[in-house]
Amino acid sequence: MKKLALWMIVAFTATISFAQVTTSSIGGTILSGGNAVDNATVTAVLTTTNATYATQTRQGGAFDIFNLAAGGPYTVTISAPGQKNVSVENIYLILGENYKLDLDLATSLEKIGEVQVSSPRNSGTKSGANFNLSSKQLNTLPTINRSIDDFTKFTPQAGGNNSFNGRDGRMNNITIDGANFNNNFGLSTNNMPGGDAQPISLDAIEAVQVNVSPYDVRQSNFTGAGVNAITRSGSNKTEGSIYTFFRNEKMIGNKVGDVEFENKENTTNIYGFRLGGAIKKDKLFYFVNFEQENRSFPGLLWESTKPGSDPNNTNLSRVTQADLDAVRAHLKTKSRL
Repeated sequence: MKKLALWMIVAFTATISFAQVTTSSIGGTILSGGNAVDNATVTAVLTTTNATYATQTRQGGAFDIFNLAAGGPYTVTISAPGQKNVSVENIYLILGENYKLDLDLATSLEKIGEVQVSSPRNSGTKSGANFNLSSKQLNTLPTINRSIDDFTKFTPQAGGNNSFNGRDGRMNNITIDGANFNNNFGLSTNNMPGGDAQPISLDAIEAVQVNVSPYDVRQSNFTGAGVNAITRSGSNKTEGSIYTFFRNEKMIGNKVGDVEFENKENTTNIYGFRLGGAIKKDKLFYFVNFEQENRSFPGLLWESTKPGSDPNNTNLSRVTQADLDAVRAHLKTKSRL
């Protein structure tokens, strides 16, 4: 039996700190009648928390707003002397991507409708080969193990056992909110430590990005893939979920080719909840997640080869009983202990 209990409590203000590959950005150029607008004020507001980020356009009308929380929706407003304010609503940002926003104030309407990125290629910038998963995709795509490994395999460069670009899965670098969660011991093919149990609940993950050849020099420590994930946060709206997950041996196949075998008891039962909201509106937020996993599975079923062994036994090892006895005898007689 294997149990995992997980608590995540996050309380924070609307200010986002600098961190590696945990945020997004907006950049572009502001014009008026084809001429660059310098010193215009560009303000981005995350409508779920009313967190506000502002900057000024520099020479040539260019601007950049960094360290924005992934997701949205954002409303971006451009204000310039002698110009009408122009707002762009419903902007959704992809983790690690720069959203490209170019506007001409002389031809734009005062309020532009929904602008949503459906693919990183629409952002207008190059960031290397990567694959992004939003919270909507994480909530709707099927999962067998309630693990981010079920989703990273959709990356075009992914192979079996969490391999990317043909590299061993231990050559990946996994970060959650900028902290390393690598499976350094390497006794399983899972990306993260903890065996089949997940150290971070899937219900607590907001977005995932898989980088296989990034142009961003901040991303390193891998020759396979860099898997970056960020966790959910609270907002002005109180929301949550209660969930359960169950799977047993009856849901696992028992035939390979013409060979049938008996499935032993193998049960996984997960249940938990998440809740997020505001402690003080627009200022202080909270997010809490609890998950417990109970597992019951068979131990090692391999048998050594000995005289009279059934050659059709699918759990029969090539190692002979005589070899194992010889190793045992050597250790007993030569050991210094």
